[in-house]
Amino acid sequence: MADTRIPLLKFDSINVVYNQGKANQVHALKDVSGEIHEGEFVSIIGPSGCGKSTLLHTLDGLIKPTSGSIHVNGRQVEGPGGDRAMVFQDFALMPWHTVYQNVAFGLRLAGKPDREIRERVMHYIQLVGLEGFEGKYPHQLSGGMKQRVGIARAFAVDPKVLLMDEPFSAIDEQTREIMQEEVLKIMLYEKKTVIFITHSIDEAVFLSNRIFLMSVRPGKIVDDLKIDVPYPRTLETKTLPEYQSYKAKIWDHLKGEVARQYLRGEA
Repeated sequence: MADTRIPLLKFDSINVVYNQGKANQVHALKDVSGEIHEGEFVSIIGPSGCGKSTLLHTLDGLIKPTSGSIHVNGRQVEGPGGDRAMVFQDFALMPWHTVYQNVAFGLRLAGKPDREIRERVMHYIQLVGLEGFEGKYPHQLSGGMKQRVGIARAFAVDPKVLLMDEPFSAIDEQTREIMQEEVLKIMLYEKKTVIFITHSIDEAVFLSNRIFLMSVRPGKIVDDLKIDVPYPRTLETKTLPEYQSYKAKIWDHLKGEVARQYLRGEA
């Protein structure tokens, strides 16, 4: 049955072509369309170089599409806006600012009053488990703690859509699994909409309601896979037969796309 809900985010026929001289154009995305509804956690996964991050940055307004349109809550996206917030893989913290100042940064840019800033900053610092570290600087934090600061900063500005670009790729595997559970708890508690880029099949299945599977470049969404495993999820969820079945299906897709890359001489 077709989903008749009005999507929170909708993108139609997105094309991104990088011009590196007339003889060397790179068609990164081709006719990419999709809909994401409020409260969904949607991962995007595909072979290396397929345009996952390009798509995410285009949805954020950091990259202007060559053609196509993007709408959030019915309003066309023309550039970055307060209805979207990005969490980057390299943390992107300001080293001269404390944890508190980093989390407060977007709120101060928005001109929020000091009392509201303090309430929101402390709420999200507590929510990501960093209470007591408000006065610490990034160099005093572990990789996982830095990423918690980035997540708190993004949530603090109360975006409609949270965009996460491989946020756990720079942290160790043990911390990564802990962060997956923490992000799910926050997402469910805050009822936020998340678009998540990852190379990890396991991570995508564990976190997502749906997964967009992308083709080799020029990147296209070739499947929209619903993950029918109930929340809340724990590490024990990963032992379920249906969980393993989803992983196998995605792995088959990736193997096929990588084989196409080899045949084209791009891998």
